[in-house]
Amino acid sequence: MSAETYRDAWGIPHLRADTPHELARAQGRVTARDRAWQLEVERHRAQGTSASFLGPEALSWDRLARRARLADTARRCFTALERKDPETAAWVRAYADGVNEGLTEPGHPNPAPEFARTGLVPGRWDPWTPLGVWLATHILFAGFPAKLWREHISTHLGPEAVALFAADGPGTAGSNGWLVSGERTTTGHALIAGDPHRFIEDPGVYQQVHLSCPEFDVVGLAVPGVPGVAHFGHTGTVAWAITNAMADYQDLYRERLRRTGAGVEALGPDGIWHRAARHTERIDIAGEDTVEVEIIETDRGPVIAGGPEGLDDGTPAALSLRY
Repeated sequence: MSAETYRDAWGIPHLRADTPHELARAQGRVTARDRAWQLEVERHRAQGTSASFLGPEALSWDRLARRARLADTARRCFTALERKDPETAAWVRAYADGVNEGLTEPGHPNPAPEFARTGLVPGRWDPWTPLGVWLATHILFAGFPAKLWREHISTHLGPEAVALFAADGPGTAGSNGWLVSGERTTTGHALIAGDPHRFIEDPGVYQQVHLSCPEFDVVGLAVPGVPGVAHFGHTGTVAWAITNAMADYQDLYRERLRRTGAGVEALGPDGIWHRAARHTERIDIAGEDTVEVEIIETDRGPVIAGGPEGLDDGTPAALSLRY
């Protein structure tokens, strides 16, 4: 093993390795030591199994995660990654291996008190789990919840009321980024600042880390459960930051579904009924009976709300999501 870990006076890990893969493995190990319970929660969120230990309050999320096919999507993405970019797939796999090592490494007993309170032991990470964590973290980060809210306001209060309640347009967004050129700074160097406007969370959604190997040397904020430094970081000569700038990369479709003797069909844009993929899954709930959730996927995407019987408001439709 060719990785070194140093912690500064603030406990921030500084990791150095001979290769990016060894570095990813070391990052997984140190994240497991520092954020074991957070990783366990995120793993369950990606799988749609949170209610198994958090109880009925987590059921609504588990339903969404199952219906949106988060874990299945992550598996298929990793399979495609192995085929198209095996080096990156190996990098992600190395991180997951590091997490598993950090959770079970002798001499580093897990200090997280939540495990004792819930009676859980850390679960094993699959190579695709980091992709699932990324999907679970970002599925509500884009535009489809705002689209549903806008439609709700328009239906009940009229289109003119949308502007009174909209919180996803310029001037109302709760996140921003700044870039100032060197012509406007006292040092002559450009300045970049990311301002994500996160709530105060414990544990935080980010983890400060320093990653160094012959290929790169980066300091920034990692997403626990995901290798590398994705959102905010710098290399000394290059810096980057993000803002949730009302990104629109999700489409919602109002579906018309019907049950037949062979399963479920969806009305296509061609006016013809097409067979939809359908199966049921069981969700365990701590302290309560197991429930079943129907999983339906049309040619537009997985159905995240409603079904053949319609939406909860009685509308004879369902909503599918194309990510």
